[in-house]
Parts: sequence; C-alpha cells; structure tokens
Amino acid sequence: MKKIGEVRPRVVHYVNQFFGQIGGEEKAHTPPEARTGPVGPGLLLQRLLGDAGDVVATVICGDDYFVGREEEVERQVLDLIAAQRPDLVLAGPAFNAGRYGIACGAVCRDVMEGLGIPAVTGMFRENPGVELYRREIYIVEAAASAIGMKETMSRMAALALKLLGEETIGPASVEGYFPRARRNVFAEKDGAQRVLDMLLAKLSGRPYATEVSNPAAPDSHSARPIADMSKATVALVTEGALVPRGNPDLIEGSRCTKFNRYEVWSEMDRPALSFECIHRGFDVALVSEDPNRLLPIDVLRAMETEGRVGGLAPFFYSTCGCGMYISEARRIGSEIAHALKRDSVDGVILSAT
Repeated sequence: MKKIGEVRPRVVHYVNQFFGQIGGEEKAHTPPEARTGPVGPGLLLQRLLGDAGDVVATVICGDDYFVGREEEVERQVLDLIAAQRPDLVLAGPAFNAGRYGIACGAVCRDVMEGLGIPAVTGMFRENPGVELYRREIYIVEAAASAIGMKETMSRMAALALKLLGEETIGPASVEGYFPRARRNVFAEKDGAQRVLDMLLAKLSGRPYATEVSNPAAPDSHSARPIADMSKATVALVTEGALVPRGNPDLIEGSRCTKFNRYEVWSEMDRPALSFECIHRGFDVALVSEDPNRLLPIDVLRAMETEGRVGGLAPFFYSTCGCGMYISEARRIGSEIAHALKRDSVDGVILSAT
C-alpha cells in the first residue's frame, strides 16, 4: 500500500445517478459507468483531500439499476473501480437515501474484500444501509440530507486518510463512524468501579457515557389470522404517496409527517384522472399512469366478485415512506391502525414501493 507523502494516492469516488449529474428518478435505471476525475460532490472531496490524494475517477450507477440486479452490478462496479488501480475508495455520502445507502455499503464491502484497500462511506443513522453493512465497513454518520454534505465529506476524507496511512483508528464515538464491533480494551478501573462512577454521575446530573449501548426494540405482537377471507372486509394502506391530483392535503414527498384517508375508485373510473403519485424515492410515471399498479383495487374487486374476499373497504390510507424518520413512521402507523379499528375492517394489505 502506498504511504501518504510518497506517490499521491489514487482515489475513486462512487456516486448514484443524481450526484453523478445524470438526472433524478427518471435516470435511476442508468447502468454503471466510469468518468475521469471528480464529478459533483467529488469536487468537494478533491478539495478536502488536497495534496493527500487525487480523485482519478468517478464511478456512477443508477439506484434502481444497482438494487435491481445486485450481484451482477456489484461485479461490474468492482471491475470499473479496479481498472483505475485505486489506493482508496469513497462512496456517497448517501444521507437518508435507502437504495443509495445499500449500494454504497455493497461497494465499500466489495472493495475491501475484493481489492484489499480501504473504503469509507457516510449515511444517516436511519438509512437501511447502516444496519446492513455497519459491521463490515466504516460508515461515517451523516445528516439526513445533502445540507450536511461538507461536514460529512470532511469526516469521511479524514477517516479514509487515516485508514490509508495505516494509523490507529480510535473508537466510533471519537472518529464519528457507526460502531462496528465490541473490542476488549484495558482500563485503569475494573467494571464495578466504572459502573459506580457512572451511577454517581447520573444521580448528580453530571455527564456520563455508557460502555454498552443496546437498541430499544419496541414490543410487537402478531394479529390473529383471519379465519374466513370470504367474509372479511379488507382495507388498503400504502406508503407510496398516492394522493388526489394537486395534493390538496400537502402530503410531503419525502420525510413525511402526514397521512390521509381517500375514497377508492370504482371499476368505471379512470383513477389516473383523479390521483397522482408524489413519492420522491422512485420513478412515479407508471403509478401515475395507472394507480392500480400501486393499490391493487382492480384485483381486489375481482376477488370480491369471485367471493374470495368478503368486501373491499370504500377507502384507503396513504402516506409517503421516502426518508421517513422511524419516530414518525411509528406515530403514523399507530394512528392509522387505530383509525382502521374504528373502521371495523378485518384485515389490511400494505402496498409499499
């Protein structure tokens, strides 16, 4: 491995179609490609690296293309990166974009395992890529949106250069990455003394930090199965952001805080004239063209006619799951659940993107 201060390290940056300046969701099916030098946020990365490294290439791939054919695309992306003979790879940051986070995590893992060189990415703590890859790679904690680009990229670059220089990497709380694994360390005081110090600090209102942080998982219980679907009333709920045209209730297309109930359309209606999809996390063209592709009302009406379902509730609930904070998802889910109980439905079909 090259050392900092000898030949300038070669750096490859991985980004999605948006940050690669190709386009938005309409370009999410873009196959992987490599471009010479820095692109988009790679320009900031190059400034942060200064003389410590050169961004020799940017590898770009559409989010949908990557997650739709992961094994095939991972090999393609790794080949594009390997062709640049890099010493270091950075991916993203992905912030709270789920598909982008999954891609960045997979790229960093493949680079570390396949090429044996350091790789770093950045994500918001609620990005699904964090839980998928945090134990295998270094993921710097990022803001929820690109507003935090400079700060996140700065910490990514600093950690990457430490890895490249084979410096000792400090604990996650100091370096700013998500914890990967627990490690044994020597301490001046034994466990009994340390826990007593923490207790006294807590009782006196002084700051303290736990040594073992466990996630608090909410209790959940499975509902009883429906005994006879032919007599059951079924309601539809979606996080796909299907709303009346013009979005009169101002449902947010990302980081949503609202939901609403709408009447289902009849067999004779053309729902595309009355509804639209305002989700910002995928290409909504096909759903807006025919909302039955998101809410299978046509299929359920056919099942109702055949006697396979007792009845379709005359309404559906809609919100938007794109980038939604977990706390908001729990609140909205609970409120919809209570409303459904009042509606006296027997079962729910949740359609997701």
